[in-house]
Amino acid sequence: MNIAFYAPMKPPSHPVPSGDRRVARLLMQALRRAGHRVDLASRFRAWEGAGDADWQRTLRHRGEDLAGRYLRRLRTRPAEMRPDLWFTYHLYHKAPDWIGPRVAREHGIPYVVAEASFAPKQDGGPWHEGHHAVAAALARADLVLSLSRLDSVCVRPLLAAPERLMHLRPFLDPAPFARAARRRQAHRQALAARWTLDPDVPWLICIAMMREGDKLASYQLLGAALERLNDLPFSLLVAGDGPARDQVLAACHGIERRVRWLGQVRPAGLPPLYAAADAYVWPAINEAYGMAFLEAQAAGLPVVAGAAGGVPEVVADGDSGLLTAEGDAGAFAAAVRRMLTAPDLRARMGRAAARRVIEEHGLDAAAAMLDEAVQGLGSGSGR
Repeated sequence: MNIAFYAPMKPPSHPVPSGDRRVARLLMQALRRAGHRVDLASRFRAWEGAGDADWQRTLRHRGEDLAGRYLRRLRTRPAEMRPDLWFTYHLYHKAPDWIGPRVAREHGIPYVVAEASFAPKQDGGPWHEGHHAVAAALARADLVLSLSRLDSVCVRPLLAAPERLMHLRPFLDPAPFARAARRRQAHRQALAARWTLDPDVPWLICIAMMREGDKLASYQLLGAALERLNDLPFSLLVAGDGPARDQVLAACHGIERRVRWLGQVRPAGLPPLYAAADAYVWPAINEAYGMAFLEAQAAGLPVVAGAAGGVPEVVADGDSGLLTAEGDAGAFAAAVRRMLTAPDLRARMGRAAARRVIEEHGLDAAAAMLDEAVQGLGSGSGR
């Protein structure tokens, strides 16, 4: 099947790494793994984060113009090169899809959305137009794949039929992380030498962008929680950078001697970092589900996290990690203390984490599920 792929919030070709870009690329990879031809239909970014109504209208007009251009190009393509299905990733009021619904309707192909959210409270707000565009897109969607069950509550009533909503577990390719885990000691020795780390004490790790809002709030809670553990030996590795770097450093002032600031790390460099550490820690304030949790577990790391959003769907409390109430620094500190002082617990949970990712969140499982879903729609079923 020929699939036209589009991510209105952030194209998979965007130069700045993020969880959103990572998931877009994984979806394309999984669809290709299932044998489909996947083409990036547009790099147009429809996201508008400031609530500027004039700029939103400009983006809408640009998107509508691009939809028309795309349809005109399709008429010049051979039939075998035209898309059989349109696939949009991450749809919400700040990043509506101005291209896909029209192309699917006029070209007569199914319209599929992966990861959509709908917030009724946005009606009449600064993203009013995008809010209604999302509602319209979901109403005509032939299939909506939900990566978080929490989003389903408000999305399902908008669909033409409830069975058009399917749950897709967040996933990744575990192979690079498993390979790194098999060379754990070599990676650990290399990091110890480079960053002057004691390999005989536990290493905690977190990987997150440094920006205002929920990320900064998570860093602030992390710093406050770990400061309560200064009686224990540990080091913290932090991979990430961004405009809020100074605030993040200030938030970790109480543990500054224990922290190694690794800066922004390329995706290829992440598996060795995870593999060298002993546990992944992140408070996850207002987190959707967090790809880093899956990456850490794929490398055999247990997780300590706040039980926000869809995090409990990717971290099994008591099995592959420890979850605490969102925003509770005391509970988070207690869970990290337990992890630091119980090496047998870390080892058991790390093994369970790696096994769980392969069985429930691996690329092959996602490819099979996606293949079954899109093949079920067939070509030309769009309304």
